Amino acid sequence: MTERGYASVVLDVDSTLSGVEGIDWLASRRDEGMGAKVASLTDRAMRGEIALSDVYGERLKLVNPSRDDIAALADMYQSRLAPGAAQAVRRLHEAGRRVVIVSGGIREAILPLGSALGIADGEVHAVSVSFTPEGRFDGFDASSPLTTSDGKRTVVERLSLPRRVMGVGDGSTDLAMKPVVDLFVAFTGFVTRAAVVEGADMAVTSLDQIVELALA
Repeated sequence: MTERGYASVVLDVDSTLSGVEGIDWLASRRDEGMGAKVASLTDRAMRGEIALSDVYGERLKLVNPSRDDIAALADMYQSRLAPGAAQAVRRLHEAGRRVVIVSGGIREAILPLGSALGIADGEVHAVSVSFTPEGRFDGFDASSPLTTSDGKRTVVERLSLPRRVMGVGDGSTDLAMKPVVDLFVAFTGFVTRAAVVEGADMAVTSLDQIVELALA
């Protein structure tokens, strides 16, 4: 790559590619009180007020999502796609850019979203969950770096993506990528977190702006 444009784009999912915070949405299906409790934990983690590893398992234990719940979340992710998401990914691919998803969300709910956007399963990095034969929640991959506050940095480093690399997201876990990408962009199309915007190299409100930066 030249000094202009970006060969690789790393995208978050919750409140970036889709206007859904997955675990919060799952909690809201249980009852209002649980929804509020889990949403508060998520927001505090995304603001960097508490470590993600301190709440990741707690939230899943509270929600106890079934296989059917995860399938419903997969549908919700797609129904609330960011405006122009499919076109943005297509333009990036057509221009030869590598597009990867790196998310602390549930991989089994995100894979259908990636597929709908033309992103191969191998380019989707998220946290896997398991179920009993009856479809009940049976745990999650606690060894995944993506259950920790700095995990996205670890994953992006391991991927050895073609340079230059742009990271995009809305939360403090996304901002953790900044030391290992060439540009970190705060996405504020769904939610604005002041600390993330302040720490980012720049902020945008649409995926069209991401495409223009990548192809500049």
